[in-house]
Amino acid sequence: MEGSNMASAGNRKLMLIGGGGHALVVAEAVQAAGVQPAGFYDDSPEAVLGQRLGVPYLGPLASVSLRDEDLYIVTLGDIALRRRIQQSLPYDLAATIIHAEAFVAPSATLGTGIFVAPKAMIHSFAAIDDHCIINSGAIIEHECAVGENSHIAPGAVLGGGVRVGAHTLIGMGARVLPGVRIGAGCVIGAGAVVTRDVAGDSTVVGVPARPRV
Repeated sequence: MEGSNMASAGNRKLMLIGGGGHALVVAEAVQAAGVQPAGFYDDSPEAVLGQRLGVPYLGPLASVSLRDEDLYIVTLGDIALRRRIQQSLPYDLAATIIHAEAFVAPSATLGTGIFVAPKAMIHSFAAIDDHCIINSGAIIEHECAVGENSHIAPGAVLGGGVRVGAHTLIGMGARVLPGVRIGAGCVIGAGAVVTRDVAGDSTVVGVPARPRV
């Protein structure tokens, strides 16, 4: 279910795991490509996805049930919750969804379960690991590597050769200078400018980015 290929999934059904704001974005992306999500799981039966787009509610997160012919994508925003849910789901049924208005270089490599939002750009020889979110207008420059289940938030920019560890959030509008290494489990604050390496499990904010106190 990548880009214009989303409409060619045949009889396979797409389930959304999560029904909040991020799920709205993903659902509209697949609808624009001619695919109607079969339903969603969320701990709130009144989640916004059902109310605003009419996607059927299938039950709480603990009750996710997939057939071999179903596909899914995790549409939760919380990184820790995403990580927990992903561990219980079959790897080979995860769908990667690339919005028609995103750019992905032919030499870039993408794992499974990824969402690439409108106006996002993934440049030459970048590598995006499984279950990442590359959000609206984010830029992943040449030869970057983004670890599993990381979220590059709207408008964030990774300069060439940046390395981002797994389960990391790069906040809205943040800038990471070329060649910088960011460890796993980090939070880079919105608007931060990261000029040097960041150790794992750190939160940095500001210009230049420094540990939060």
